[in-house]
Formats: sequence, structure tokens, C-alpha cells
Amino acid sequence: MAEMEVEVKGMNETISIRVRAFAVLREALGTAETSITLAPETDVAGLLARLATIYPDANLPDRRFSVAVNRAYAPPERVLADGDEVALIPPVGGGAGKLFEITDRPLSLDEIAARVNAADRGGITLFAGAVRGVTVAAASAAASAAAGAGAADETTTDHLEYEAYGEMAEATLADIAAGAQARWPSLSAISIVHRVGRLEVGDIAVVIAVAAAHRQDTFNACHYVIDRIKQIAPIWKREVGPDGAAWVEGPEALESGY
Repeated sequence: MAEMEVEVKGMNETISIRVRAFAVLREALGTAETSITLAPETDVAGLLARLATIYPDANLPDRRFSVAVNRAYAPPERVLADGDEVALIPPVGGGAGKLFEITDRPLSLDEIAARVNAADRGGITLFAGAVRGVTVAAASAAASAAAGAGAADETTTDHLEYEAYGEMAEATLADIAAGAQARWPSLSAISIVHRVGRLEVGDIAVVIAVAAAHRQDTFNACHYVIDRIKQIAPIWKREVGPDGAAWVEGPEALESGY
């Protein structure tokens, strides 16, 4: 009985973590994937310290990169579990121009696409979110369709006013892009540009450009990125219409912007 207890205890003494590295970090480590054995309750910071010891020539403490655990961006204090996949993600590369930007200038699809274009990238997918002049509430539209009724409840928008915490917003956009690259390693580059200030109906508020050697994952990445922007980016919207003005909060389906 005593021997069995010792054996069970030994089985719980370590956890195994799958580590993946991309681009410049893959070259620095000399491997795209490896398995690391750690003590239970080790966090991301502990894993990075272990990797720095195993791969001293990679100079990990002096490098700038993000970490994703199970394909979601993770902070240093995230505790790891047996079987977790940890990705080391360098800053997203791209063509000329700033990749993640908050600006008050009108947005150009061609210019933002050029930021991620390169000779080895055969697929570039763009998402552009524009200001709607008429918004139909999803619940009302569904109810009207089911009942065979006429037009559902509509809200008319004259213009929108966007505001952002610029420095934090740009850093958040970079983190969102890193999360997308962790989910879809085939992606070569991502650029996200969001406009602030007064936007008229039809103006483009946000552009996402995703590039890869092939097109398959670029569509899913655009969908992921716009959803994350609406969830976590410090960007706010004030809607102005015939009935007055109000800061927009609540479900995406009720919003007049993208």
C-alpha cells in the first residue's frame, strides 16, 4: 500500500507543456515546437524562465513578444495545466506603415492593404466597418419576419462620434492580432486601423487587413479580430440622431456602427 501511495504521488509531481514558437522566435530557439516538463502550478512567467535557462542563446528576457495559452492571449501570472499549448508570438510583421493605429483621418482600403502586402502573401482579406444610417433591432426584425408583418423597429442615425484611449487602444489592437496569429499560425501579417472623431453615414470606421500565403484562414481571422475589438478595445461611440445623442452600449445587433 505504501509503495502505491508513493507511485501516485510521483505521477502528480510534473506537468507537460507543449511550446510552439514562430518567425524570429522559432529561429532563436532553433525549433518550432518542443515539450517542457514543469512543476504543477507553474505560471507563464515560470515557463519563460525555464525556457531562458534551456535556450540561453535565444536571449528571451531581452526580446519583445506575447504569449498565448491554448490559443488565447495570456498574462505572466496565468497558471499552466498539464497538456496546455503555449505559443511564443513575436510582434506581427508587415509592410510599410504602422500596423495598429488610431487616427482621425479618413481610411483608405488600398493604403491599409498595402501595409500587409508582400511577395510571399497571395491572400489578403479586408474587413471594413462603416456607419449605418438605419439600424433595425434584431429582435424586432425576427419577430416581424415570423409574423409576416411590415417593417421592424428602426433607429435613424445622423452621425457617430468615436473616442478612444489611443495609446492603450493601439496596444490592445496589437494584442488582438497576436491572438489571431496564435489561432491561425499561417497568417503572415495583420493591420488594424480605427478612426475616431465625427463620422458621417457611409464613412469607414475600422479596417482590418489580414495577409497570408493562402486565403483560407484570413476570413476567420477577420471575423475573430472585429469581434475582439468590440469586446475589449478602449474605443467608445456616441450616436447622434433625430431624437438626440447617446453613448452606445449593449448588444452588437443594436449598434449603428459596423
